[in-house]
Amino acid sequence: MALITVKIKDSKVSFFRELIKNLDFVQEEKLEESENRDDEYREPTKEEIKENIRQGLREVKLIEEGKMKSRPAKEFLNEI
Repeated sequence: MALITVKIKDSKVSFFRELIKNLDFVQEEKLEESENRDDEYREPTKEEIKENIRQGLREVKLIEEGKMKSRPAKEFLNEI
């Protein structure tokens, strides 16, 4: 079974619920307030993004110096 998350405007939630009630292959899971999935993801701050870029550049330098091992791009892409 696949799980699909759909974000719906508050004003359209009741309409959407009525719509999916008529689909026998759809199962709605109600989340408790503490399980609100919007809380799971937080946009990184500009400083966090800058630090991630700095860290990546440090790693590139170490790879170029032979102090860190890299892996082929194809292997990385296959992992995704």
